Amino acid sequence: MSGSWVYKKGVGCEDNDGVMYERSKKTSLTYNKLVVICCVTLSALNTVLLLNCLYLHTNGWNLSELMNLLDLLFAALSWGSISFYLYTNGLSTDFQNLKFPFMLRVWWVFYFIVSCYRLLVDIALYKKQELVSVHILMFHVVAVSMGLFLCYSCLQKQGEGERIDQLEEPLLNGAESSAATSVQLDKAEGDDEVVTPFSNAGFLSHVSFSWMSSLIALGNEKILDSEDVPQVDNSDRAEKLFRIFRSRLEWDDGERRITTFKLIKALFFSVWRDIVLSTLFAFVYTISCYVAPYLMDTFVQYLNGQRQYKNEGAVLVTTFFIAKLVECQARRNWYFRLQKAGIGMRAVLVSMIYEKGLTLPCHSKQGHTSGEIINLMTVDAERISAFSWYMHDPWILVLQISLALLILYRSLGLGSIVAFGATFLVMLGNFPLAKLEEKFQGNLMESKDNRMKQTSEVLLNMRILKLQGWEMKFLSKILDLRRIEAGWLKKFVYNSAAISSVLWAAPSFVSATAFGSCMLLKIPLESGKIIAALATFRILQTPIYKLPDTISMIVQTKVSLDRIASFLCLDDLQQDGVERLPSGSSKMDVEVSNCAFSWDESSPIPTLRDINFTIPHGMNIAICGTVGSGKSSLLSSILGEVPKISGNLKVCGRKAYIAQSPWIQSGKVEENILFGKPMQREWYETVLEACSLNKDLEVLPFRDQTVIGERGINLSGGQKQRIQIARALYQNADIYLFDDPFSAVDAHTGSHLFKEVVLGLLRNKTVIYVTHQLEFLPEADLILVMKDGKITQAGKYNEILDSGTDFMELVGAHTDALAAVESYENGSASAQSTTSEENKVSNDDEKQEEDLATPRGQLVQEEEREKGKVGFTVYQKYMALAYGGALVPVILVVQILFQILNIGSNYWMAWVTPVSKDVKPPVSGSTLILVYVVLAIASSVCILVRAMLSAMTGFKIATELFNQMHFRIFRAPMSFFDATPIGRILNRASTDQSAVDLRLPSQFSNVVITAVNILGIIGVMGQVAWQVLIGFIPVIAACTWYRQYYISAARELARLSGISRSPLVQHFSETLSGITTIRSFDQEPRFRSDIMRLNDCYSRLRFHSISAMEWLCFRLDLLSTAAFALSLIILVSAPEGVINPGFAGLAVTYALNLNSLQATLIWTLCDLENKMISVERMLQYIDIPSEPSLVIESTRPEKSWPYHGEITICNLQVRYGPHLPMVLRGLTCTFPGGLKTGIVGRTGCGKSTLIQTLFRIVEPAAGEIRIDGINILTIGLHDLRSRLSIIPQDPTMFEGTVRSNLDPLEEYTDDQIWEALDKCQLGDEVRKKELKLDSTVSENGQNWSVGQRQLVCLGRVLLKRSKVLVLDEATASVDTATDNLIQETLRQHFSDCTVITIAHRISSVIDSDMVLLLDQGLIEEHDSPARLLEDKSSSFSKLVAEYTSSSDSRFKSSS
Repeated sequence: MSGSWVYKKGVGCEDNDGVMYERSKKTSLTYNKLVVICCVTLSALNTVLLLNCLYLHTNGWNLSELMNLLDLLFAALSWGSISFYLYTNGLSTDFQNLKFPFMLRVWWVFYFIVSCYRLLVDIALYKKQELVSVHILMFHVVAVSMGLFLCYSCLQKQGEGERIDQLEEPLLNGAESSAATSVQLDKAEGDDEVVTPFSNAGFLSHVSFSWMSSLIALGNEKILDSEDVPQVDNSDRAEKLFRIFRSRLEWDDGERRITTFKLIKALFFSVWRDIVLSTLFAFVYTISCYVAPYLMDTFVQYLNGQRQYKNEGAVLVTTFFIAKLVECQARRNWYFRLQKAGIGMRAVLVSMIYEKGLTLPCHSKQGHTSGEIINLMTVDAERISAFSWYMHDPWILVLQISLALLILYRSLGLGSIVAFGATFLVMLGNFPLAKLEEKFQGNLMESKDNRMKQTSEVLLNMRILKLQGWEMKFLSKILDLRRIEAGWLKKFVYNSAAISSVLWAAPSFVSATAFGSCMLLKIPLESGKIIAALATFRILQTPIYKLPDTISMIVQTKVSLDRIASFLCLDDLQQDGVERLPSGSSKMDVEVSNCAFSWDESSPIPTLRDINFTIPHGMNIAICGTVGSGKSSLLSSILGEVPKISGNLKVCGRKAYIAQSPWIQSGKVEENILFGKPMQREWYETVLEACSLNKDLEVLPFRDQTVIGERGINLSGGQKQRIQIARALYQNADIYLFDDPFSAVDAHTGSHLFKEVVLGLLRNKTVIYVTHQLEFLPEADLILVMKDGKITQAGKYNEILDSGTDFMELVGAHTDALAAVESYENGSASAQSTTSEENKVSNDDEKQEEDLATPRGQLVQEEEREKGKVGFTVYQKYMALAYGGALVPVILVVQILFQILNIGSNYWMAWVTPVSKDVKPPVSGSTLILVYVVLAIASSVCILVRAMLSAMTGFKIATELFNQMHFRIFRAPMSFFDATPIGRILNRASTDQSAVDLRLPSQFSNVVITAVNILGIIGVMGQVAWQVLIGFIPVIAACTWYRQYYISAARELARLSGISRSPLVQHFSETLSGITTIRSFDQEPRFRSDIMRLNDCYSRLRFHSISAMEWLCFRLDLLSTAAFALSLIILVSAPEGVINPGFAGLAVTYALNLNSLQATLIWTLCDLENKMISVERMLQYIDIPSEPSLVIESTRPEKSWPYHGEITICNLQVRYGPHLPMVLRGLTCTFPGGLKTGIVGRTGCGKSTLIQTLFRIVEPAAGEIRIDGINILTIGLHDLRSRLSIIPQDPTMFEGTVRSNLDPLEEYTDDQIWEALDKCQLGDEVRKKELKLDSTVSENGQNWSVGQRQLVCLGRVLLKRSKVLVLDEATASVDTATDNLIQETLRQHFSDCTVITIAHRISSVIDSDMVLLLDQGLIEEHDSPARLLEDKSSSFSKLVAEYTSSSDSRFKSSS
């Protein structure tokens, strides 16, 4: 070991960025050398003993001595042979990376077991003074130590070569396998990441956790950042573990029906080495724990003057000391290995859940919403990881009870049988409570899923909720779901408190029955035997105390495993639905013959039926039809997203897909366009130019390096769509599928995109595009007209124009719209233009000034993170949440009372029982037991009161924290949601809330219990021998210093690991929302590698966090063991008769737990501080700024306001944040009441920003808006937003029913709802459904088309009937015919209202009374359409001319 330490110190001085493979070889060589040294040492020791025996027995041998001689001769030769074999082979290069031979490993394990047995026999003989020589005892101590190291080497030593073989062989074979191995090694060599020192630490460094010292020292010098923390070892990376896990999971059977048992088995094999090592350490720890109780009676008798041999006191102290050293060493390594296994299991499960999410079809996901799937990752996987703490507890409890009964039988005889019966009764009594706990836990998790599902959906759609003034209604829904969850949480925590009370009372109950039975059986009770029994009960009480937590964790883990297993059993995406052919292998890019597709396979009517068409390479295919006719479903079918019922579908080549609702990742604009492909600058610039993105990039603060917020929050709808088109173009695929992407951009940009993209860059590609803009149809080589899930017409434009009514209806509606535009264009008017040149010039000046003064920064900032220790105010606020903290002192007093009663009962037994049989007891047996039972019952009552009060306090705090945080989140301004990825909020609502619900109350209780316990022990020891207290002073000082030294690094590691969870959640959430796009680009491998990287980031922070904890605890254990040894020396050195032997024995009994209690206290304090970071993070959100008041009583407008709807805007300036540029730069205009105003302008000019300012989603930086003379900045937000109506740019539906989507506030009757549905052309569609108004709407309205969702939004405003209506590109997702119907509906029902329309279709605004044209946040033109059209130089006139010429020319030429 010393050699290993010196060697590793030398390695540590080398460059830490060395080759991983070389490190592995060096580590293996070190182990081989140590093993050879051990074997040579054992051979030498056996030879020395053999020579010693020959010297002692020169006069002849009896049979026993001869057998002993032969045994030593055989052992010396065996170990010599093994040494020679290992020396010649084990130190060679070829052998370094291989495991030791199997038979050799079996021999070493067998030798260790035999050595342990021999040592126990030697100890027994030594006590009876029958041992021939003390050398044999010392030899067997050395043999056990070396046997233990050899067993450790069996499990620890595995070279990199075998690891790679094990991981790669199931996936590759033959030449490929060796090539893959070579690649792996090259990758390792090229890896610049600093790997954890743990991977190449020596034996002593492993034992003492010294490899963590450098990081903890760094944490004291500076505040740690993520970059300071090294990467986990290559064998612990998520990718490696996941491969092992998945191969084990899929080897079971061909069907891949994953049961909970198979999941457990695969998890075990993923981290088996750590689990097996921890089992070994746990076994050694348990054995070493019972050495002291076994010798306790001897120790008491020694203090009483009954000495069996010379130096017996020194031998006893040494034995106690060595046992405690072994105990603390084994415990630390046991805990470390288990937590390391837990981190590995979590990484594997997160990877598997993510992998399953990538393969789920949309119809399967409807059963598991995004919120539920994220919950599996954030809560269930985390819980299974936490279970690693409790993994060994069940079998350890059985072993401890067995050992305890053996010791009790030695002390109490048949009374121990009664003690066993009492212990069994306690265990049995917990089963009903455990069953209840499982039921409560299952229901708790289910209700948490429902809440998280609703929370996720609400956060995604917070903008629409605020626009409609619905946020408080949806908050009340989430609070209602939380109340259901809290009901189960309350039952769960009170049930846990009941279990805790029963088991905390168990040791007193068991000891009372044991002592009582001894009195009845006339077994004499002496203080030595009583103390030995009490020592046994005290050791036994730790696993019994832990039993409630263990039962709880087993139950919770089983529920989580069941949930994950059921999720993994969901059907994958249909793999054989589409026959995929490589590029160029077929003349036809798409062949569809007699196909039927259905989103719901159980539905009698397929979504699409009788689909037949073929598409040769390079064709331009257009798909058109009315809303809900199946256009998007047809594209999804080609992608393989819709289950195929019948027919054949072939797709040849790589695909690129542009979804109707843009999916944009958080990250830079450049990253979104490249989408995993390497940068080719020339092609990249070509794509930007084709997609008209250069002007937009100039406006963005960092051009294409600007970070886009979650879901593209800081981009307009048109910008998102064009980035999405650029992403598809950059991939240079064979087949392009466009799902109506031109609807989200203005007419000019749409025409440019169609010309440059579809007819330009993609002229030699196969393009299939869905469109509602019929002016793009004449350019198509083939047009497919759809209705009710069928292709009703197919052909070129001229061919199908006269062949059916469906296409004629669409063309007729478009022609009518064009005619309306032309009539305005040809009409005449003579009013003065309101455009002011002076105003325009001054605006331009302002623009230049703003550009100079605007601070430019990214919208999405890094997640906020507190620095330094968790402040006292955090604890204060936490405690004050429950009844102002009034119950905390009560809990403290009750716990102190329990400790006094508990110590008192044991003191009573030590005082009244005689030291030996010769001494008469001071009280009768019945009095002795009666007083003990009364004290035990009183202490049990204290336990019950403390447990219930703790549960009550924890529950109250969790409820208050949840309510306050959610209220502040819902009242936060929209800028908070724009700059905060949803993953950060969900992380607090799930993981942090879970810690507050279940973990923190028990952690606070544990701190109080342990602290009071330690004070009690010090009091007992000080009362027996006050000199002991002197030894405690330096030990406590050293412990305090160590904690202070450690906490700086540990705190930041805990914070960093908490923050590193958010990107995981966010990436998961983004992936689930964009899964169709990801699969269409075949980007699953890249996204898998991203989740692996994020997994490793979390794992390395968590791994070093738990390692830091073990580093501290190991040092505290050593200090406590030193204090314990000092106490024993003082007791043994005291003159006979000075110290009461019974009291001294009792003091030692209590002191046996001192090191574990002291380490537990420090660990719990540190873990509590780490867990309090969850509270700190939640309090951050309680302190976020709120929007202005919802209602201001002093300025509430009348119920009839607005009366006319006149909107006056004066010098309006708006920016999205203090560090962002101005978007609106001093607008001044008036929207007359009762008139229709159209707002037009190029994408990104500020149209949507103006609307958001009208609703005060964004507060103006300067200027004001008045509606009917009332300044909207002076009234409450609810009063404002509830009086205005809007149909937003992104149509939104919520999970629920049709009724709840139209009328969330439940203000209208069914008749009114039906009337609104009929007006918005959805009445017939809803009547077809079986449940009518109660028909289900899935998450985000996924079972409704985008056009239908837009019509539902129209239905909402028809119900509301406000005087001011805003249409924010409201008809972008519907066909022209439906658009005309909507416009007619609006004209009919909102004729006396102020209607503000933002539209890309000129036909939607051409009949407006006024037109406002914006350009880069400035008013360029504002007048009636007719007057603006008169001036042929006006921008609006040019826009209309371009629209009509492009559309009209195509139609006229076609006809």
